[in-house]
Amino acid sequence: MNNFNFGEVLTRAWKNIWKHKVLWIFGILAGCARGGGGGGGGGGGNYNYQTDDLPFSGGQAGHMMEQAAQYFENNLWIILVVILALMLIGLISFALGMIGRIGMIKGTALAEKGVESIVFGEVWAESLPYFGRIFGLNFLTGLAFALLIIPLVLLGVVTAGVGFVCLLPILCLLVPIGWAVSLIVEQAQAAIVLEDLSMMDGFKRGWLIVKSNAGPMVVMGLILGIGGAVASGVIAVPLIIAFVPIIAGMGSLRESFTPLYIALACCLAYAPVLIVLNGVISAYIQSAWALTFMKLTQPKEDAPLIYEANA
Repeated sequence: MNNFNFGEVLTRAWKNIWKHKVLWIFGILAGCARGGGGGGGGGGGNYNYQTDDLPFSGGQAGHMMEQAAQYFENNLWIILVVILALMLIGLISFALGMIGRIGMIKGTALAEKGVESIVFGEVWAESLPYFGRIFGLNFLTGLAFALLIIPLVLLGVVTAGVGFVCLLPILCLLVPIGWAVSLIVEQAQAAIVLEDLSMMDGFKRGWLIVKSNAGPMVVMGLILGIGGAVASGVIAVPLIIAFVPIIAGMGSLRESFTPLYIALACCLAYAPVLIVLNGVISAYIQSAWALTFMKLTQPKEDAPLIYEANA
């Protein structure tokens, strides 16, 4: 905890991923398991609409609901296939994300040992023995939060929003708790891979590290969390720019969808760049967390930040 050098860790993380760009691939994979959310809103203006002019008012809305119900009834198997396909894609994405995280930890340890070249295939092969433990750790912690949050959400829905007001203090409390658990999981992952621990022992090790080094862990979490969010926002700017003209001139879409097609084409062309840049950000964050573990667990405070990883 004493004399934790944030600058050293953050600088080394960048130097490692810049020298060993193969780690970007593991960063891209690790990014597959990073969730995100978004929201939208509506606005108003000086418009006077007649009820009959709205496309989904009165009998039309009821007719559309009947059509939707009929469609679901007639194509239930298609809907089930789509749901199962989405679940399978999500599971594969999550699994690749776990391999990416393990690969970043192993790759960072190799970089700190001073190897001249990191081979993707070797790191991938060395990552597989830890896959089950890392997958189980992340899956079970995610499942625990889901089982805790879902009943609260259902209660809010059933009570038409009244439950949300009553449960607001609990929901607000879950935010810092979830953040703290994510810090523990980050350190637990490094402990499992670098110290070859079981899933439960790794979680206990992560808990002890976070508890004993609460200050550095909170600061590092804020640096990487806020910094990562800002960096992700910056690289997403071209996507926003592509759709701003469409949003501003939404009425023109009634005449032609050409602006929308152009925006989608621009997004498609930018997608490879976005994937790579997100991979770099993810690689940097994962490398910094691995280095944080190494720094906090090294035997001597004045020892160089070199970590002998287990084979």
